[in-house]
Amino acid sequence: MSGVEEDTTVVAAADDAQHYAQKLGITPGMAVQELGWDEDTDDDLRASIESTIGSEILDEDTDEVVDVVLLWWRESDGDLVDELLNVITPLADDGIVWVLSPKTGLPGHVAPSEIAESASPAGLKQTSSVSLGNWLGSRLVQPKTPSKQR
Repeated sequence: MSGVEEDTTVVAAADDAQHYAQKLGITPGMAVQELGWDEDTDDDLRASIESTIGSEILDEDTDEVVDVVLLWWRESDGDLVDELLNVITPLADDGIVWVLSPKTGLPGHVAPSEIAESASPAGLKQTSSVSLGNWLGSRLVQPKTPSKQR
């Protein structure tokens, strides 16, 4: 923050969209994979990420190890635990999964508690959440200490 105050009332929504990647902890050069894209996803959020990483977002067919997985998830999309088990396959050891779901009151809303409950069986834990326009992002990470279960 520069400490300089500006009149941002007209461009507040656009400025917020420009900072989506920053809110998600996405930095230049990261490999970001996107799953669950549909007509309702936020194009401003996607553009912010692509602008930040300097390349296109990877799709579900990538063979690359990824730093971040963006999972657009709606109530009718199926079993979240199963999907989380699938998305961690290409994830780097210190990678992050962002589950993006419509906010409360919007079609397809998924309760944050349901996301948190689904994270554990997939070997993930929820650490925070962030507001992204009409979407709520839940940050899931792999625990720092490896599981001793086999």
